[in-house]
Amino acid sequence: MSGAVGGGHPHGADSGGSGGDEALARVDEIYRTILTRAPEHDFEPTLDRVREVCELLGDPQHAFRAIHLTGTNGKTSTARMVDSLLRAMGLRTGRFTSPHLTDVRERIVVDGELISPGAFVAAWEDVEPYIAMVDERSLAAGGPRLSFFEVFTVMAIAAFADAPVDVAVIEVGMGGRWDATNVVDADVAVLLPIAQDHEQWLGHSLADIAGEKVGIIKDSARVISAEQVEEVAGIVTVAAATTGARLLEEPRDLGVAARQVAVGGQVVALTTPAATYADIPLPLFGEHQAHNAALALAAVEEFFGGGALPADVVEEGFGQVRSPGRLEVVRTSPAVLVDAAHNPHGAAALRAAVEEAFAFQHVVGVFAAMADKNVEGILVEMEPLLDEIVVTGMDTPRAMDPADLADLAREVFGEDRVHVERRLVDAIDTAAGLAERDGGPAGTAGVLVTGSVILAGAVRRLFGRE
Repeated sequence: MSGAVGGGHPHGADSGGSGGDEALARVDEIYRTILTRAPEHDFEPTLDRVREVCELLGDPQHAFRAIHLTGTNGKTSTARMVDSLLRAMGLRTGRFTSPHLTDVRERIVVDGELISPGAFVAAWEDVEPYIAMVDERSLAAGGPRLSFFEVFTVMAIAAFADAPVDVAVIEVGMGGRWDATNVVDADVAVLLPIAQDHEQWLGHSLADIAGEKVGIIKDSARVISAEQVEEVAGIVTVAAATTGARLLEEPRDLGVAARQVAVGGQVVALTTPAATYADIPLPLFGEHQAHNAALALAAVEEFFGGGALPADVVEEGFGQVRSPGRLEVVRTSPAVLVDAAHNPHGAAALRAAVEEAFAFQHVVGVFAAMADKNVEGILVEMEPLLDEIVVTGMDTPRAMDPADLADLAREVFGEDRVHVERRLVDAIDTAAGLAERDGGPAGTAGVLVTGSVILAGAVRRLFGRE
């Protein structure tokens, strides 16, 4: 590997980092520089630019093994579970996920901790000259510069190689086949449930979307698939057979044998081809998280060759999992919950989880969404849960204007149940007042903020959960 990623830079979790405030300021400066590039949802179907930069760096993507995750919902939570299980097994891990909630360094995690400011700066300084070279070549040929997401993918790969990590847990940004992360040859591919999302980029049919996502399956890899609708399951089966991959599917080969709601989450029994793991505490709410846990467990088993993992390791790994912005309680009295659900499939899982885990008698939603999402579909899924809804705005040009959002919400909820507050802090105050308007016993009123990852991040900042 070239010296570009092997310079022995400091790594770790020191949030003050190398150089303290100065390093944090430099992180922000670098982030703002990368933001001038094409956004992560705007990409061309090619891996050429990322591959070219990696070649110039000495192909650092081959310096570690990898587990690669795709799907419509659940990728980040499942990646966190896989990461925690691997660390409980004694491995040094890297984790690359997107988007971030409050701190750009969330995207690149080493051994369970955000990359330090000093290491973030070092990763950028390592790769920037080579990115500039490839940008220049691409522009000369009439193409674009590397995109925002392509740059972050290269930075993560370089940071993981430099750490060094034993294994990287890598979440796709969008799709799979042409996603920048697909330069990594992963031992294990994990396919979360595949549903409609990002249709304008991945295709308008489930078959098109699934065809893009199965593109992460490499020759002779091991594939762990969530339960899929019949159309998608057939595409997964063909892709696995074509690549000679070993395919494990839920519920045929793995799944959730039992689950019980518990304080702060649930207790689950999970089955894999190797074993049944009973009475495992999982500090996350919702049946969907139990199924994510089954996928994560099977993926780690397959990474180690397919045998059962020690029970104490499994309990430790799952016990340490946290998934910020995923049905997270950020305040009590009234309870304020935040969730990053941003498509109908995610909204349906969220609604079921809230109904199961909380004894609310009156729930008021705070909602904002990107204009390019299936906003009406999300609202339809949430309507049975929410007594009223307060629509609001977000600090991004992609956000739907609250007035337009309110028009859509009135079609689903009716005129009297919809309120508009352009500022998030006002929306939450209004929702809290509405939730507690009729009194009632403690714990029976709740505010649920959802609709976007950016909204979830803003709420976490507002309540000091950074």
